Amino acid sequence: MGEAIITRRGGSGEVIVEFDNFIPSDIDPSDEELIHSTPTALSVARRDLAGASVGNYALFAGGEDDVDYDYRDTVDAYNTDLVRSTPTPLSVGRYRLAGASVGNYALFAGGKDNIDYDYSSTVDAYDASLVRFMPTALSVARAEPVGASVGNYALFAGGYGGGSKDTVDAYDTFLTRSTPTPLSAARYWLAGASVGNYALFAGGYVNFDFRDTVDAYDTSLVRSTPTPLSVARSDFTGASVGNYALFAGGEDVNFDYRDTVDVYNASLVRSTPTPLSVARRLLVGVSVGNYALFAGGDDNDYKYNSTVDAYNASLVRSTPTELSVARCDFAGASVGDYALFAGGEDNDGYYRDTVDAYTPQASVARLYMPIGTKYKFGESEETAITNEITVRVPITGYIKFKNGVISNEV
Repeated sequence: MGEAIITRRGGSGEVIVEFDNFIPSDIDPSDEELIHSTPTALSVARRDLAGASVGNYALFAGGEDDVDYDYRDTVDAYNTDLVRSTPTPLSVGRYRLAGASVGNYALFAGGKDNIDYDYSSTVDAYDASLVRFMPTALSVARAEPVGASVGNYALFAGGYGGGSKDTVDAYDTFLTRSTPTPLSAARYWLAGASVGNYALFAGGYVNFDFRDTVDAYDTSLVRSTPTPLSVARSDFTGASVGNYALFAGGEDVNFDYRDTVDVYNASLVRSTPTPLSVARRLLVGVSVGNYALFAGGDDNDYKYNSTVDAYNASLVRSTPTELSVARCDFAGASVGDYALFAGGEDNDGYYRDTVDAYTPQASVARLYMPIGTKYKFGESEETAITNEITVRVPITGYIKFKNGVISNEV
């Protein structure tokens, strides 16, 4: 046996012992697996949509459908139980927009709209109750900006609007817009990620030139330019885990698709961990728990890929279950214990409503108790029919018993 959590000898009647986020000394740690599932599909199949998170929701907004090739105003929201709802649509249907979060808001900015098929400066914001607001528009209309967050700001950087843009728009927790120092070089098809006190914007493309530039903005929106990427590239993605911002994949100056991963720590020192398991561009990054996940994309065989690579907080790479459908031009966001990948285009040219979810496998404790002990660590009270039960850590709930020992062991 492990430690005795509760010991009771003698006495009459039942006692109730409550647990609130209790972690026993002996637990079975997660075996580092990520569990894959496919929740309810999007309400409309589409590609080139954007994802962002707020409160207990992951939102997927906009995109292009394959019925009339319209730019959509559709928003799908998934809660922490992966139940889907459809809140108020975007104010203007558009695709190739960007998402980012700040405070109590998820923001969707820019893109190309379905009014005159022109570049858009529109910004829609959703609060934690999924109420939509319309803050000040971007300072420059553009498609394919990239979003990242730092401190009290959501930033939208770069993009294309009749030419490559160096513009950075920042929105604070009151949705007030400012325009900090521009990027050090105008570009689009860049990637964004956050680490510590910095939002980073890396790589990109402009005038047949693939960039290795990295711009970093601190919590005061002061810009610096840390060590460039190890390989200049575009069409890649970023995600964060622990004390690291990761930039993975992409296409280089030789039009080769890359397996390269560049990592920046909270001091903006760069390193290059184990590469992706498959070189690819147009992949999507999402963070959940102690993982940064990189999914899908277009590989060197010119086929859309279903591979998922996961990096933990020690930058050790694993390859969890593949996406249910190989695809690109999709979006990612996280909610609760889940990383979600939604929409996109598959190898047959169909636009997808598919949603893939990944969640870290939880650590558990084994509790040993007298048969007949009553307990509740879920939705309903149960009675122990054996001496051993398994409970997810941290433990919240209660045990009712008369006499004996409650203990745990690995």
